[in-house]
Amino acid sequence: MINIRDFSFAYGKTQVFDNINLQFKNGAIYGLLGENGVGKTTLLKCISGLLKPTVGSCQVDDFDCFDRQPEFLQSIFFLPDEVPVPDSSTPLVFYRGMAPFYPNQNEEQLVHLANEFQIDLNRRFKEMSFGQQKKSLLCCALALGTEYLLLDEPTNGLDIPSKADFRRILSEKVGDRQTIIISTHQVKDVENLIDPIIIISQNNVLLHATTEEITSKLFFEYAEQQRPDALYSEMMPGGFLNVLVNNGLGESQVNIEALFNAVLRNQTTIKSLF
Repeated sequence: MINIRDFSFAYGKTQVFDNINLQFKNGAIYGLLGENGVGKTTLLKCISGLLKPTVGSCQVDDFDCFDRQPEFLQSIFFLPDEVPVPDSSTPLVFYRGMAPFYPNQNEEQLVHLANEFQIDLNRRFKEMSFGQQKKSLLCCALALGTEYLLLDEPTNGLDIPSKADFRRILSEKVGDRQTIIISTHQVKDVENLIDPIIIISQNNVLLHATTEEITSKLFFEYAEQQRPDALYSEMMPGGFLNVLVNNGLGESQVNIEALFNAVLRNQTTIKSLF
């Protein structure tokens, strides 16, 4: 379990987080959503032990992350948006260089994932497109078998079929003991995959809720007309998508882009609801 308590972080005089509290439980794929520059990557770096909180604590299974104890490091893997891979290396060589540090790694799983993503593990990185490199690194990250996997903008560079493969593979991959955190501003790419959903803004956590909790508080309606009481409305072919406070309106399905916009535009109302 990941526990972030009374957590603040700043780059010099620039405050990124101010006294936030978050908890990530095992067996879930969390979506960490927010606009560019609000601190999503910074938070992942703190969880992975690369950065130290200015105030408060960041712990994974009772390990202080910045202490970077071996037992902690072998349980977690952080895949940044861009990784400076050696041009002359291959995904298989890259993976085998990391594998001894991760006791649950599985090279057979790597081969299986590479087949799913249609990646040649023996092809040099410099011969690959950015999207192919990204898929190769995702295969490596998943095959290491860590209990905690942090993915920063994992769908950047992927084409539409690869994004669908990513969602399918990840939904099949997560187990009862594994926690996956996906940080992204491309919210549509992770729809129907992430649950719970966390939305952050500068210095603040705006929403931390499961999809069940969200649909109990908010109603997503496709209607012919725009609702004047909607928290957010978006014109669509044939009508409008409205996000409303769910005052006995029943069940609906979360539209993640509409949710994201509704939360950003109605922060006080969302705070009061959740």
